[in-house]
Amino acid sequence: MNDVLPDAAVPELLLLTRPGCHLCQAAREVLDRVSADLGVPWQERSIADDPELLERFAEEIPVLMIDGVQRDFWQIDESRLRRLLSA
Repeated sequence: MNDVLPDAAVPELLLLTRPGCHLCQAAREVLDRVSADLGVPWQERSIADDPELLERFAEEIPVLMIDGVQRDFWQIDESRLRRLLSA
């Protein structure tokens, strides 16, 4: 069952990653599943392309930002993400 969020309530999901990161691949898979179920698009940005992000998040990748707020890092908790997006 897909519980698609109304357009007005669609949050901005941003996954910060780095090349060659195995945890990043796992995070992409979680976001793909949740995105498909809830109809919430997500974007990805590599910290390798942004010196400020690289300095800030070098040890925490992947990082999930929801509406500009850091919500998870290292391993994205699918259940928690679904709760956050359904709240």
